[in-house]
Amino acid sequence: MAGKSKGKRRGACEAVVGQVDGGRAELAPDRERAQAWTLLIDGAPQSHVDLADPLHLDFAYQRRIGHLIDLVAPARRPLNVVHLGGGALTLARYTAASRPRSTQQVVEIDAALVAFVREHLPLDPQTRVRIRAVDARAGLAKVPDGWADMVIADVFSGSRTPAHLTSTEFLDDVRRALAPTGWYVANLTDGPPLTHLRGQIATAASRFAELALAADPVVWRGKRFGNAVLVAADRELPVAEFTRRVASDPHPGRVEHGRPLSDFAGGATPVADASAVPSPQPPPSVFH
Repeated sequence: MAGKSKGKRRGACEAVVGQVDGGRAELAPDRERAQAWTLLIDGAPQSHVDLADPLHLDFAYQRRIGHLIDLVAPARRPLNVVHLGGGALTLARYTAASRPRSTQQVVEIDAALVAFVREHLPLDPQTRVRIRAVDARAGLAKVPDGWADMVIADVFSGSRTPAHLTSTEFLDDVRRALAPTGWYVANLTDGPPLTHLRGQIATAASRFAELALAADPVVWRGKRFGNAVLVAADRELPVAEFTRRVASDPHPGRVEHGRPLSDFAGGATPVADASAVPSPQPPPSVFH
């Protein structure tokens, strides 16, 4: 890690670099926002954090998840949230700021990354966030039955979602941890021909009654590798309001649910642990 003091480093807007379990971590300063940083691992952008305004979500996929955090319950009501994958704790910070007194558990296997983020992007000590440095499924297994209002999965090993976080068995444990009215939210990545994304829709549909998926139109059309945000629940989802928010984003997206989403998944079948594979490796052009 860089040797200068944090105050000087931030004031001078210099990047902060460190070695973590997942590779080379870098915090790159946002030239337009004085206390904002982008976290990169081996050059791949992972998270953006604005310490002065944790409600600011810079990445489109994180804004979509932010909409779901806003919509899962009436405004300001505290939530119990499990975050699988920590990154720079962007969404945990957002939840704490938008829903004070929420209780959150973050499961992040990379203990060195957790230490790096907490040193350079400290959490407000008033936030009720507990961080476990264990594998996502191992951490999820410790969540009490029915505890979570939301389980948010945003886990990447390098630039790929690990295979064991894509299966029906994984979703069975997600459902166990969720309250009956709770939502499962996942950041998925895929590119043409969208085989992984279709399989994840089929897998979620085998375990949850209601699904919706938000993505950029070019991702939907299989023209470009990108993010898709899946939400799944056993109760009716506020699809119309989610659709409106995603469509009015600075980078507008499209939401599908119901029959159109089932048709999009086509003949894809649910993924089991025995046949699961990691999500596809993004092409190098994604990060340039």
